[in-house]
Amino acid sequence: MDERPEEHPQTRALHESHWADHGGGEHLLSQLVAHLREHRTRLQEEWSQRIQQAHLLTAMTPQEMAAETTSVYDNYVEVLETGNVEALQHYARDLSERIIPRGVETHEVVGIVLLLRDVLARSLFEKYQRDFSRLNEVLDAYEPAANRIANTVAVSFVDERERIIRQQQDAIRELSTPVLPVRERLLILPIIGVLDSERARQLTEQLLSGIRKHRAKVVVIDITGSPDVDEAVANHLVQTVDASRLMGASVIITGLSPKIAQTLVTIGVDLSKMNTIGDLQGGLEEAERLLGYTVTRKEGSTSS
Repeated sequence: MDERPEEHPQTRALHESHWADHGGGEHLLSQLVAHLREHRTRLQEEWSQRIQQAHLLTAMTPQEMAAETTSVYDNYVEVLETGNVEALQHYARDLSERIIPRGVETHEVVGIVLLLRDVLARSLFEKYQRDFSRLNEVLDAYEPAANRIANTVAVSFVDERERIIRQQQDAIRELSTPVLPVRERLLILPIIGVLDSERARQLTEQLLSGIRKHRAKVVVIDITGSPDVDEAVANHLVQTVDASRLMGASVIITGLSPKIAQTLVTIGVDLSKMNTIGDLQGGLEEAERLLGYTVTRKEGSTSS
């Protein structure tokens, strides 16, 4: 799964325009950009010190932090110069993809961007400390742009983290409901853990896909490892059995707990119409009988 999450409305708004030129603001930003590039080394060192003092990016090595802060600084200044917020959004997404796997949290990203904003603002105070009129003009041009940059980075990082979380959840669900071919035309679906509505829906999709792929005639659904299901999920389980039958596969349910059986009865399911077996071993034996195999027991084991 590689699709991006639906773009946040606030992010869309950030893409709609470049910096507006309010009363010479563009000219002032050009002067600001020249100042930030001229003093790049000093300002970046001060910013890095502030990051360390705030105990941010602690999951990264000093070399990784140096590389990323250099990249962030240069892109920050470039966006101040061009006003291209869309380019910043793409950069913020790429940055998020690199640093989220390293264990960097959302508050850390927001924190370092706000620290950079403050470090640069302090350098403007130093530069124009004797010309308050000019200082106010520069800050009027800088602060809206800096706040917009911080907002863009924060929203992009949150969007990327949500995408990664959804991707991980899908992978976990897929791993937790494997459809396993036991022998020709026989599948087993062991269900382990809490079965909620979303997972039940995915379970049905995986099972029906497995029936088609393996041309299965019998499916054993083992719910020994699922402690409980609510009425909505129980209904979904019944629908899964019906859908499997429509595709030509008989379904055997094993490991049915008294509590789950009571839930099925409560919602009006006729258990006599469902093929239920007490345990997985018995379910597999019944499945092999349905497939025409002869099951015999020798010294406590089952052979066919």
